[in-house]
Amino acid sequence: MRAAVVSSFEAPPRYQEVAEPVAAGRDEMVVEVLAAALHPRVRSQADGSHYTSTEELPLVPGIDAVVRDPKGRIRYTVLDDTTLGTMAERTVIETDRSVVLPDHIDPVQVAAAMNPVMSSWVALRRRIDFQRRQRVLILGATGSAGRMAIQVAKRFGAGQVIAAGRDAARLERLRALGADVVCTFDELARAADVDVVIDYVWGEPAARAMVALLTARADRSAPLTWVQIGSVAGPDAPIPSAALRSARLQIVGSGIGSVPGRDFIKELPKMAAAVGDGAFDVRARAVPLAEVERAWMDTLGTPERIVFVP
Repeated sequence: MRAAVVSSFEAPPRYQEVAEPVAAGRDEMVVEVLAAALHPRVRSQADGSHYTSTEELPLVPGIDAVVRDPKGRIRYTVLDDTTLGTMAERTVIETDRSVVLPDHIDPVQVAAAMNPVMSSWVALRRRIDFQRRQRVLILGATGSAGRMAIQVAKRFGAGQVIAAGRDAARLERLRALGADVVCTFDELARAADVDVVIDYVWGEPAARAMVALLTARADRSAPLTWVQIGSVAGPDAPIPSAALRSARLQIVGSGIGSVPGRDFIKELPKMAAAVGDGAFDVRARAVPLAEVERAWMDTLGTPERIVFVP
């Protein structure tokens, strides 16, 4: 069997032969991989920087995929911690960590959308008590997950969605996805009175944004929930202590560990149905898995989600 293999955290995966997967447990099955997306979570898995990394090598990267099971059914699946990921011709899945999809779905589109949709969907559904009509600010809105977060927040009834990023031209295009207001990081005072922040940035930019928002809020006693999901600007943010004392600010993270795995699984059917029905604007590009090494290096910063097709 052929797969993408990480042999060093300092180098991209290479396409090579690996042993055939074997289902060990009663609830496991060997499946054919149809499409597996390359997203930031997979990159951090492959370079050993994700907080769940065990540093075990070699490994086949990939944490989710659209697959075909032995009975011919199409499924979307997420994997538990394993060194045999989804960027392979075949892999092993646990049945209860997958959901059956309609036969008519586009595997590439579903594979591209599910992970970025999941980040904000689970955060708003399972991590905080999100209410309809609340105002939402998305930091890092021009990225794939940020674009999906605009659409997810609108789907869940947000009263106003403000999209923030660095590129003004790309921000303007987000209005078509449902963003009511767009602003650069220098204009965040316009978003001061939001109820929820979905943060894909973190690092120093998020710390500065937090201070700017809190300083400009009309009522600092009004609750503000800051949901930390991604960290494209760095893993550490120098948040001043005054930010936590001077306003009614709650900072929470949403991800593996802070949200139980069973909660992710419970949301899969609804997410898969929404994605499969075309509820989200998806940008995807299929790339043969055999080209994984080149694509891994060439697609940094692309607006499209790369999806490997074995």
